[in-house]
Amino acid sequence: VPAAWQRPYLNIFKHFRVEEWKRSAKEGDVAALMDTKLKGMVYRIRGSNPASSYLELPRAGTQSLGLTGRYLYLLFRPLPHKHFLVHLDVTTEENQVVRISFSNLFKEFKSTATWLQFPFICGTAKDLECDTVSRRGVFGAAPADVRWTCLVLDLPSILSRYLNRRYSHLKAVKLCSNLLVKNLCTSDLVFDPGVTFSEARHTDLACRGIAPMPREMAFPVPKGEKWHDLYDYIRFPLDVSKLPYNSIQRSCPRPVAVLEKPICHLPLPVTLTRAMCDRLSLIHHITSPKAVSAPW
Repeated sequence: VPAAWQRPYLNIFKHFRVEEWKRSAKEGDVAALMDTKLKGMVYRIRGSNPASSYLELPRAGTQSLGLTGRYLYLLFRPLPHKHFLVHLDVTTEENQVVRISFSNLFKEFKSTATWLQFPFICGTAKDLECDTVSRRGVFGAAPADVRWTCLVLDLPSILSRYLNRRYSHLKAVKLCSNLLVKNLCTSDLVFDPGVTFSEARHTDLACRGIAPMPREMAFPVPKGEKWHDLYDYIRFPLDVSKLPYNSIQRSCPRPVAVLEKPICHLPLPVTLTRAMCDRLSLIHHITSPKAVSAPW
C-alpha cells in the first residue's frame, strides 16, 4: 500500500524536480522543450542509438525511488523512424532487483530471473480502423505518425505472471533515446483518460478503483474531440482471448476493453476483428521465451 505522501498518485517528475537535475541524471542529448500539441513542457531524449542518451531517476544507483504504487504511468511519444528503450528497476519482497525493459528494438520476449525484455509495438493512425494489419510495420522503428501514448504498467502483475515474484517498490527508471516524455506517475488507481470528471461523479467508478486522469497528467483534448481519437492508451499486462500477450502494444478494440468491467455510459468491448486475431497469433508465434543477452 502506498505511503500517504504517494496517494492518490505521485507525479514523479514534479516530486523529484527533474528540471533541477539534483535528484535525477541525464546523459547525451536530453533537452526540455515546449510541445505545441500538448501545450506544455516535455523532455526530448535522442541519440545515435537507444543507449547513448538517457534521463535517469534517481541520480545515484545506490539510491531508490521507493515508490509503491501498483501502476506506473508513462506519458510519452517515440520519435518517428527511431528505436527507443526504457528500463525499470523494481524490487521484490525478497529484496531482489529485477529489470523490466521494453523497446521497439526487441523482436521477441526474453527473460531471466532478474531481467524481463518486452517488445513494444508502435501503433499508427491507420491502426484505429482495426481492419488491416501491416506485418511490415508490426515491429521496428516508430512510424511517422506515431502518437502520444499513455502506457500503464501493472508492476505487481508483471512480476507475478512472468517470474512468480511479489512486488515491493519501484527502485529506478531509465528513459533512453529516442523519446519525447511528458511525465511519469505511480498510483493504485486505474486512470482512464477517456473518462470525464462528470462521468466519474455519476457512476461507481471510484468503488472499482477507476478514476479520470489527473489534470496535471492529462493530454489536452480540443472541444468536440475525443481523447481516444487523438492518443493511444496501453495497459499491460493484458489478456486478450486468453492468448499469450508478451508484447506491449495498443489493443483493439480500444480502450475500455482493457478494463475488468464495462463502464456505464461508455462503449462496451466488441468482438475482436480477424485482423486483430491474426496479429495476436503472430505475437504468439514469436514470443517463446529465450535467453537474455548482455544488458546495454
